[in-house]
Amino acid sequence: MTGLRVVPAWRHGQERLYVYLADGRNVAWYDREASRVNLLSEESEEDVLDVLAPFLTGQVTVGPPPVPTPAELARLALHPDDDLAPNRPGEALRIALDRDPAPARRLRADSRHRALAAEQTVGDALDALEGAGWRVLHSLPLPGDARIHHLLIGPGGLFCVGTLAVRKQRVRIADPMVTVGRAEPFPLLRSLRSDAGRASFALTAEVRPVLVLAGSGAADLDVAAPPRDVRVLREADLPSLARLGGVLKPADVEALHALARDRRTWERV
Repeated sequence: MTGLRVVPAWRHGQERLYVYLADGRNVAWYDREASRVNLLSEESEEDVLDVLAPFLTGQVTVGPPPVPTPAELARLALHPDDDLAPNRPGEALRIALDRDPAPARRLRADSRHRALAAEQTVGDALDALEGAGWRVLHSLPLPGDARIHHLLIGPGGLFCVGTLAVRKQRVRIADPMVTVGRAEPFPLLRSLRSDAGRASFALTAEVRPVLVLAGSGAADLDVAAPPRDVRVLREADLPSLARLGGVLKPADVEALHALARDRRTWERV
């Protein structure tokens, strides 16, 4: 058996290493937490262990996987090129910076670095909610070069989370306009509502918009009036989302997560 490749991914807050054939079929995965290699075919055991050898540590159990849930079955059928679950916070910005790095000498720092740091901070905080039954996906691509920074799915429902980098700057919100420091106001809340609406269409479920002010914190937050249907949070307020509930059952959370992680779900929204 040749052409095996190892693809890292996160599930329930834990890292797994999936082994795929050249045609995209999954043949095994290594669960670091359980120290177990789950084989879908005993015939591939030797080749799978060879390709995983650099990643294995300590004593490892090898055998068939436990009976999968419906959501796991859907994931196993998903081609890795269509699976958005491995996306890291700010994945699109990382790629953009790699392809088009800022010049070494410039008067002002590239704002993309600050935006990336903010998305990473918020993404890490959202990932920490997985222990409370939440699932999160990052940097979901939408047609037209748009993207959803973070999609949070859990007992309290679905949330389209947009990140705004601030650095001890005054933030003024006058729906739909947002102004950071002395910069020109821009209709961020309108864009966030649009992204949430597109997500609702794709997932056939209500997705509510959330704006998170991330970074070293806004020195002052001036809200002319509570924005219609948009929740505005500071970075430190993110753990409060874990207390929301009563909307989705665990099976619904897993089913929506399986649907949202498929790139094809977002192609026509």
